[in-house]
Amino acid sequence: MLGAFLLKRGLWLIFIEVFVLSTAWTFAPAGIEHEPLNGRILIIMQVIWAIGASMVVLAGLQFLGSRACLLIGAAIVLGHNLLDPIWPTGGGLGWPFWVALHSVMSEVVGPLRFWFVYPLLPWIGVMLLGYGTAGLFQSPPAQRDSRLLKAGLALTVAFVALRALDVYGDPHGWHVQSRGMIATVMSFLNTTKYPPSLQFLFMTLGPAAVLCAFADRLHGSVKDALVMFGRVPFAFYVAHVYLIHALSIVLGVSQGFAASQFFTFFAFFPKGYGVALPGVYLGWFVVVAMLYPFCRWVAAVKARRKDWWLSYL
Repeated sequence: MLGAFLLKRGLWLIFIEVFVLSTAWTFAPAGIEHEPLNGRILIIMQVIWAIGASMVVLAGLQFLGSRACLLIGAAIVLGHNLLDPIWPTGGGLGWPFWVALHSVMSEVVGPLRFWFVYPLLPWIGVMLLGYGTAGLFQSPPAQRDSRLLKAGLALTVAFVALRALDVYGDPHGWHVQSRGMIATVMSFLNTTKYPPSLQFLFMTLGPAAVLCAFADRLHGSVKDALVMFGRVPFAFYVAHVYLIHALSIVLGVSQGFAASQFFTFFAFFPKGYGVALPGVYLGWFVVVAMLYPFCRWVAAVKARRKDWWLSYL
């Protein structure tokens, strides 16, 4: 039962990435005319692809049991950076598809150009770790929170120590910057996400575990809003990409550009377009606020009805 659900859900997410989200990023389902696409359809394999493909892998490995998945996931997360010196690092065209397991790459297949932004192997490790530690979240709340806090602090300390030593866990080291302490701290925190290095995962999963340890203590409207968004992350993610792209066109037209210049991936938006950092934060707030009623409605439908297809939203 679980294996079949994971397989179907994983394939569904890959389908959504290819046919729904790639269109949301470009608004150009028939292809992008300018360089470097030259009329090809851009298929962007991002986070939803990584989650879906990892679910497909988990659909098979979960038969080994949670402990085996935990060990395999830990081995991948702890050891995948051993591939850094020997794995091809493309980013452009011409690499075989297996390179996408541990490197950003793109490849042309007929009228399609696939761009693998999320290298898969480390995310499979994270998925297996999550499955292997699921029992932690089924333990009594006090015990669960205590263990989450200890694990989160341990991972955070491990990140600081590993990053300071700068001998393993990320292909790019940090450096003392001549521009001052803040620049040096930013260099220290500038770990690799594509693929997610061991240091990146320690740096993010550690504080996340600490936050989870205290999440139950939140009360009131803030908690209610966070829980509501947490019930419909897939619906929010798909909707927010379409909304951001639509708002980008509105902003571009208001700045004197033609709407047609934004029917492409955002990396190819015209020069001179955009806003300063405060405007980016304002845009973030506007998008979240605009999607709140939609997400609340979806969450209410999922709470009220038990149709099988709602589990795919």
